[in-house]
Amino acid sequence: MGFFNSMFGKKAPPPRELNHPSQLNVGDMITLDDSFALPPQLRGQQLRVEAVNTYESERDQQPEWLLKGHGSDTLFLSIEEDDESYLAFSIKISRAQVEQLFDLEQFSAIFDEPGHAELTTQALPPELATQFEQWLGKQYHQVTFAGFGYFHRQDYRGQKPPQDANGATGEPFEYYLLLNDDENRAVEVEVYEGGDTDVVLTLYRPLTDIRDYWPAK
Repeated sequence: MGFFNSMFGKKAPPPRELNHPSQLNVGDMITLDDSFALPPQLRGQQLRVEAVNTYESERDQQPEWLLKGHGSDTLFLSIEEDDESYLAFSIKISRAQVEQLFDLEQFSAIFDEPGHAELTTQALPPELATQFEQWLGKQYHQVTFAGFGYFHRQDYRGQKPPQDANGATGEPFEYYLLLNDDENRAVEVEVYEGGDTDVVLTLYRPLTDIRDYWPAK
């Protein structure tokens, strides 16, 4: 029977190729470089994709991968396309942490027209320095004011998100972006209906920081 099964049975599908972050699905894992250029939440970590979300704007759609490792931090990954592709790792910070990292008067200017805020990182207490120092630039300048988009808790790669009866899709939000002078770090702010606000620190890194890919079984 084994002979006939090998002749007429179904062939096993070829193993799935996974060699670029754009191919990541839920359950896949990545191993990051152990370089000291990376903050401790990323350095040498093995991270699992827990969810794939979608950001939608007038111009494009962008997937966002939610990652978890052995630590307690939830990390976010997207791909930034410029002259070349970069990894954009992000970590969310609380309101209390925002107050410790930045001057609140400077921070509130992010939401004032015409959107030319300047933001200086404050001297950090030791516990925050260990946690966030490598995520932060010294000085930021605002490059996006009140951009509009939708957030979807679903993976819509290769398809258009569905619209409701009013033509809306997902959770609408306003977007604010500040970059440091080297443009390798960012502060991103998303303001949702009802005033819920997410603040994230973003670090732009080369694709080669992902050393290994492990497709889900």
